[in-house]
Amino acid sequence: MIRDTSGQDAVLSNSHSGRHKKTIAIVVLIAIALIGCVTLLSSWGRSSQSVSLSRLTLATVTRGTLIRDASVNGRMVAANSPTLYASAAGTVTLKVNAGDKVKKGDIVAELDSPELSNELKREQANFEQLDAEVAHQRLLAKKQKLAARRDADQAEIERVSAQRAYERVEKAGYEGVVQKNEFMRIQDALKTAEIKAKHAEAASNLETEDVDLVLKTKMSQLEQQKLVRDNVQRRVNELKLLAPVDGVVGTLSVSNRTVVAANTALMTLVDLSQLEVELEIPETYVADLGLGMNIELTINGVKAKGKLSAMSPEVVKNEVLARARFVGEVPAGLRQSQRVSARLLIEEKPNVLMVQRGPFLENDGGHFAYLVSNSLARRTAITVGATSVSAVEISSGLKEGDQIVISGSDLFGAAKSVSLN
Repeated sequence: MIRDTSGQDAVLSNSHSGRHKKTIAIVVLIAIALIGCVTLLSSWGRSSQSVSLSRLTLATVTRGTLIRDASVNGRMVAANSPTLYASAAGTVTLKVNAGDKVKKGDIVAELDSPELSNELKREQANFEQLDAEVAHQRLLAKKQKLAARRDADQAEIERVSAQRAYERVEKAGYEGVVQKNEFMRIQDALKTAEIKAKHAEAASNLETEDVDLVLKTKMSQLEQQKLVRDNVQRRVNELKLLAPVDGVVGTLSVSNRTVVAANTALMTLVDLSQLEVELEIPETYVADLGLGMNIELTINGVKAKGKLSAMSPEVVKNEVLARARFVGEVPAGLRQSQRVSARLLIEEKPNVLMVQRGPFLENDGGHFAYLVSNSLARRTAITVGATSVSAVEISSGLKEGDQIVISGSDLFGAAKSVSLN
């Protein structure tokens, strides 16, 4: 029996097929790498230089609402910050310290002025003297009026008596019973009594007017002296300085027990219930500002709303000072002269192309931007519109979805194209 070769046969594995597949994969990868190299070499051939992408910041052009705004700095100021002055020369005694809280009407300082105190005593004595003179003049006026009235009444009695005598002899005189001379004498006596009574009445009226005028003069002098006394009294009362508002003591301009002259500034009070923000706005924004404009305020990380309430009419060091008032809730813990960041909301533009703001806007004056495509940045002419703190409007040159270099383009040196690696 002849044996076959089955005992010598062995099963071969699929290793040849696996090596074939690996070979194909390697060839594909090499081809892709060659294509990438060709593309890269082509980009390098079209570009004048190469810059690392990690050194750049890119942003995508989007469409949305751009809020035209401006960021400015400011500080907290009191809308009501009265300064207290010495009303007279003297020694000041301070009742408060800087930073103390005070209520309206609290005594914050006192002045000791011997000169003003003596003046008040002198004017008070003059007032009392004139008051006594007016009282005496009233009595004197009554006496003079009574005397004048008495003389007038006496003259009237004499006139009436003469009138009766004349009536008794009048009928008899005409009938010849009484001698003519006696009749005429009685008639003259009546006329004399009438004249005296008339003059006495007139004199009484004149005396009344005279004493009333003298009394009025004395009373005017008394009223004048009263005003002088009250004025000095007011000045003496002002030696006690009262807080005109609720607030805190801001600054003390003098030390305790200091001799000061009249009208010397003593201290400043701060009304913390009426704080405002004083903003330093660059003059380039002035033309776009208006009273009532909305403002976003940031104080110690806390945001608040406000409105522009006042603007200075002059420009100082290329800046315009403006005042803003809080709208709605006021943040707690505010202090005088505290620093504030503010965002002026100038204009709202809906449905515009815009991109994140970056140094590219200043590098090329907003006329060019580097458009990124296929690892290549090309210098592209653009037109910008409104700008804000965080974004800039693209009027022409780019479309939605484009990606541009917003920072680091100063490395390009105004090259027309730059390879990014």
